[in-house]
Amino acid sequence: MRDKVKIAAVQMNPELKESKVNLDKIQIELRNAASNGADLIVFPECALTGYVFASLEEAIPFMETIPGPSTDVLSTCCLELYVHIIVGLLERDGDKCFNTAILVGPQGLVGKYRKVHLPFLGIDRFIDPGDKPFQVYQTPIGNIGIQICYDCNFPESSRVMALLGADILVLPTNWPEGRGKVAKYVVVTRAFENKVHLVAVDRVGVERGTKFIGLSKIVNAWGETIVEASTDHEETIYAELSLVEARQKRIVYKAGEFEVNLIGDRRPEFYGEITETRRNEH
Repeated sequence: MRDKVKIAAVQMNPELKESKVNLDKIQIELRNAASNGADLIVFPECALTGYVFASLEEAIPFMETIPGPSTDVLSTCCLELYVHIIVGLLERDGDKCFNTAILVGPQGLVGKYRKVHLPFLGIDRFIDPGDKPFQVYQTPIGNIGIQICYDCNFPESSRVMALLGADILVLPTNWPEGRGKVAKYVVVTRAFENKVHLVAVDRVGVERGTKFIGLSKIVNAWGETIVEASTDHEETIYAELSLVEARQKRIVYKAGEFEVNLIGDRRPEFYGEITETRRNEH
């Protein structure tokens, strides 16, 4: 079984409403990361389109079907370079519109994830919430689960994918100013509490007055930040992760005396309240 996987997190500054420009940049960075030996290359949320749209009508011309033109281009690149990538874009499916991340590999489109939890911010103010359950994709470079930005604030998202066998959780994101604690604490906690690797890839730059904070990071299954990007520069960070490390859920601090299993020690019969809708939630 393969163990080591090299991850590249591409912290970029997408240009609003410039899908061709952004796609060209993604291809350049994809090739650069592949030449550095990356197996999985991750780009931010809405990397193809930008994020701070003023209305649904403004955003619709920049939405795509999946599969579609951009997935076709990226599939060709992945086949040539023999890599997997995750990219954020806006999807249109009939009369529905979604904030989506695609997983593409040498064999083409592997899968997609539609953002489930929508904050009142940017394009998320106008689109539809994700309508599919969380899923883990089995690939030659590990079992990969995807969520987007605000999703990581809900621990159930990561836990479901950990229970489905995820080795690596990938989080394309657009963290604006004020979300530094999510970058500093929350993503690290999600990795630690589920004993999974986590790759959080943010953007930088200012878009219509909204400043994004960067701080992309790769966290291992022990909750240790292996590498972290700056707050204001486009850059690509790399880390090599062990799939075996993520799959060994029992942690032995002292054999026979102090051992824990954050998956095996669960007591789901006491967690029913989590799935109940409450009247005061809104």
